[in-house]
Amino acid sequence: MVTEQGGGASEADGGPVRHIPVLLNEVLAALEPAPGKVILDGTFGAGGYASAILNAGADVIALDRDPTAIAAGQSMVAASGGRLKLIHSRFSELAEHAPTGSLDGVVLDIGVSSMQIDEAERGFSFQRKGPLDMRMSAAGVSAADVVNRAKVSDLIRIFGFLGEEKQSGRIARAIEKRRAETPFETTRDLAGLIEIVTPRKAKDKIHPATRVFQALRIFVNDELGELAQVLFAAERALKPGGRLVVVTFHSLEDRIVKAFFQDRSGKAAGSRHLPLVTARPATFTPVGKPMVAASEEEASLNPRARSAKLRAGIRTEAPSPGNDLSIFNLPELASLARLGG
Repeated sequence: MVTEQGGGASEADGGPVRHIPVLLNEVLAALEPAPGKVILDGTFGAGGYASAILNAGADVIALDRDPTAIAAGQSMVAASGGRLKLIHSRFSELAEHAPTGSLDGVVLDIGVSSMQIDEAERGFSFQRKGPLDMRMSAAGVSAADVVNRAKVSDLIRIFGFLGEEKQSGRIARAIEKRRAETPFETTRDLAGLIEIVTPRKAKDKIHPATRVFQALRIFVNDELGELAQVLFAAERALKPGGRLVVVTFHSLEDRIVKAFFQDRSGKAAGSRHLPLVTARPATFTPVGKPMVAASEEEASLNPRARSAKLRAGIRTEAPSPGNDLSIFNLPELASLARLGG
C-alpha cells in the first residue's frame, strides 16, 4: 500500500502526508525484483512499491480492494507498457489471480493507507468530520452499522481485542445509552462521546478515541482474517525461491505474521508442559534479520513509519501444509453479516 498509520495508535495524529512507501529500500532488498520476475503487490494503494518494482525490471500484478485506488492507478497501468496488471480485489483472493507456483515474490503493506485517512468522506479519521464508514472496499457493513447495532458484549470484545482499549466496557455502555436516543452517523458523533466518557489526560500521547477507531476499522474490514488468509495463499502461489515480504504497523498484525513464519520454519514445537509436536519440512527460510524496523532517519521524515515492522521469508520446495487458522489464535468476534443493513 502506501504510507500507513504507524502502530494503530497514531493513524489520525497528524495531518495529510505525502504517500511515501514505508521501508522501501528494505522491501526491495528482501524482495529482489529483477527482469523476468513476476511480483504480486497485494496492497497497491498509491503504487509506491509497484513503481519501484517496475523500475527494477520485474512485472507486477497489483491488487487493491479500494475502487478509488484502482481508478487512480490507471495512468500507471497505461505507462507500464503491459508490465503492470492492476486488479480490484481483496488480497485474500490472491489465488484467483496467481496460480500455484507462479510468483517470484509477494509484497504486502498491511493497514489503512494515508489516502484513505486523509479523505474525510471515508470516515477513517476522527480528526475530520465525515460519515462513520471505514470500509476500504466502499461496500458491506460500515462502522456505523457496528456501533448502532452490535450488542454491548460484542462491542466490548471488539474494542478490547482489536483496539486493546482498557475502557472498552465503559465506552460500549455509553454507546448503548446514546444510540437508544440518537443513532451515530459521523466520526465526530463517536469521537465526541468517547472524549466525554474517557477524557484525555495530560500524560496521554494519543487521543482517547484512537483505539476504538482502530478496532472498528480492523473489524469492519476483517483485517486480521484477511491477513491470515493471504499468508496461506501466498505460500501456495510462490515458486521455490520466491520471496514473501510483509510490512505491518501494529502488534496485532505483526503477531500474525510472526506466528506464520514461525509455524512454517519447520522447527518442532512444544514445551516441558506439552507434548512435542513433530517437526515438518520448512516451507519458508528467513531473509536476513527476523524483523526489520524503520530507521530513525525514516521515522523522522515519515512519522507513520515509526512502528513499521518488516518480516520476510524465502519459499522452499516443501509442500504447503494447508490452512490452519489456529496458529494465529484469532479472537472470536461478532458476525459482520449479522450486523448488515
